[in-house]
Amino acid sequence: MSDSRNIRVLVAKPGLDGHDRGAKVIAAAFRDAGFEVIYTGLHQTPEMIVSAAVQEDVDVVAMSILSGAHMTLFPRVKALLDEAGADDVLLTGGGIIPEEDAAALEAQGIGRLFGPGTSTEDAIGYVREWFAQRERA
Repeated sequence: MSDSRNIRVLVAKPGLDGHDRGAKVIAAAFRDAGFEVIYTGLHQTPEMIVSAAVQEDVDVVAMSILSGAHMTLFPRVKALLDEAGADDVLLTGGGIIPEEDAAALEAQGIGRLFGPGTSTEDAIGYVREWFAQRERA
């Protein structure tokens, strides 16, 4: 499937979590799917992530969080995106996130969150569908 323009995704690793294998796997899968991917590397603050997202004019911010800080980091990045006028950017991601936390985050405007073992095709399909709906709106 080709898009009228490439979907731009920022893959970010916030906080002190040093495990970046999943972030690198999803970044490569997004790139292989034809997305333009910017990978921030490890130990990013919410402010650094949003600054990069705005500078790179991305459609999607995908954060990988394995530290347990998802209930703090996702809302903080969402608030900063909104403050920066980037409230049309999809904030999604993955990690070790209990279902009840994922539901609470979704209620705050965070996109679908993916757990360990999720197929990269599921994440790619989700981003493509979200992008297509946004472009139609």
